Amino acid sequence: MTSIERQKLPVLLTIRSEQRFEDTEPDSIELMTEGTLTPTGEGGLVLSYQESALTGLEGTTTTFEVRGPQVILSRTGSVNSQMVFEEGKQHTSLYETPFGELAIDIQTSRLRHSLTERGGLMDLRYSISVDHSVTGRNAFKIRVKRKHEARENGQS
Repeated sequence: MTSIERQKLPVLLTIRSEQRFEDTEPDSIELMTEGTLTPTGEGGLVLSYQESALTGLEGTTTTFEVRGPQVILSRTGSVNSQMVFEEGKQHTSLYETPFGELAIDIQTSRLRHSLTERGGLMDLRYSISVDHSVTGRNAFKIRVKRKHEARENGQS
């Protein structure tokens, strides 16, 4: 099998996202969707899916690029942003809104994953600060399962 044939493996994703803001109840969304998992070589992976109306980001493609101890979340389309997550470290990112760009600091408190070409789990917890003031604490839990062809039966 060539590397071209191995790219863009179809997967089923279960994504649970939770946002916590001061003095409010946590806001959580659970989404099941189809996406792709692409091996990049050097043990890296790219997980990609289309956002839906449920997340308020319809028309946006979300990509998680796993590179060693870092995960880079990119959104392109109706919303454009890039956030870098690395456990125990802070990264500054630009977040594009309809009203302009905003510089935000991402402090990752937890980054664990068991992702391989066969699927796996990613657990990501982080806080967002604007002007050095924490505005919210967020978490993503993403379960990835390979989408298998139904025609496996009857073949030898």
